[in-house]
Amino acid sequence: MERTILHYDLDTFFVSVERLLDSRLNQRPVLVGGTGDRGVVSAASYEARPFGVHSGMPMKMARELCPEAVVIRGNAGTYTKYSKMVTDILRDSVPLLEKASVDEFYADLSGMDRFFGCYQYATELRQTIMRETGLPISFGLSVNKTVSKVATGEAKPNNQLRIDFGREKVFLAPLSIKKIPMVGDKTFQTLCNLGIKRVKTMQNMPMEMVQSVFGKNGVAIWKRANGIDNSPVVEYHERKGISNERTFGKDTIDVEKLKTIIRAMAENLAFQLRRGNKLTSVVAVKIRYSDFNTYTKQARIPYTSADHLLIPKVLELFDKLYDRRLLVRLVGVRFEGLTEGNYQINLFEDTSEMLNLYQAMDAIRNRYGERSVMRASTLGAKTIGAMMNPFNGEPPIVLAHRTQ
Repeated sequence: MERTILHYDLDTFFVSVERLLDSRLNQRPVLVGGTGDRGVVSAASYEARPFGVHSGMPMKMARELCPEAVVIRGNAGTYTKYSKMVTDILRDSVPLLEKASVDEFYADLSGMDRFFGCYQYATELRQTIMRETGLPISFGLSVNKTVSKVATGEAKPNNQLRIDFGREKVFLAPLSIKKIPMVGDKTFQTLCNLGIKRVKTMQNMPMEMVQSVFGKNGVAIWKRANGIDNSPVVEYHERKGISNERTFGKDTIDVEKLKTIIRAMAENLAFQLRRGNKLTSVVAVKIRYSDFNTYTKQARIPYTSADHLLIPKVLELFDKLYDRRLLVRLVGVRFEGLTEGNYQINLFEDTSEMLNLYQAMDAIRNRYGERSVMRASTLGAKTIGAMMNPFNGEPPIVLAHRTQ
């Protein structure tokens, strides 16, 4: 059966929410992100983009390019609230929903044409979202996720576009190759060096030639450039929390050991959040003593997935909970109150250096394993002490090592 895949994307989501809260921002260049000179732009309005401003750019540079822009720190909790409003409308209206990020959604409408016109239905649903939330939203409709996502990008701002069956290659051909999902800045530069700037050029190349340069990723890029994508819409499920626990073979009262372990747990869970495009708003620490009495302490925090914010909170809760007179049998860390959101939603306090550090660490972990990069503080004082001389007496922030 011919598939019908719908892709929705909330236009400049953070900016649009801020404009709902303050109409004076309408028609003005707006930047949302870290407000200090070392902050990072999380979202830029369409009015700011002609000046060369884009998300992920250092805020200092953005201000220099567009000095008249209004800079707003942003509130992750508010954005999550509006994202949930849109999610609830879609979840009640489509057979199968995938929430790709805080502002991006896929829906599988396959088979609905016999009862409804899918394009008309998507249009009415878009009008419902705009009416009930006040947010501008665009959509693309086609036979697969890749073409629908690209179509949404071409429809923006605040519009819609349908690509009829069999017209996928014709639609994609004149576009920049950078508009194909999976083609980042680095890959785009390599393709340009090879003389491939338009999708049509890629379409006319043998797949084997692209594979010889980019390997498996080359095959995927070639298929998407030709409008071929069989990836399914993955049903959206709310995950309530993630946790990690450790039961000791022998009960311990070694405070340094206990703190080292819960630091490592918090760091690992934070990485899992970022890998799953999740943020947490509740941190909990659990201790079970040798008499099997178990105690838990938790705290609500602003939405985040950053270890440099989560680890200190975990240690703070441990210090409040731990009774130094008793042997410990088990410790655990849990993150709850999860919400969908990629790491950019957490850029309001981060510097560009911190963002680059996290991206580099996570890239290494994804390639070589979760324990291939660790903060030195998760290794314990003895290990750090042996490493201090090469670092002029200062412990390193990050330690890379080979996995066994």
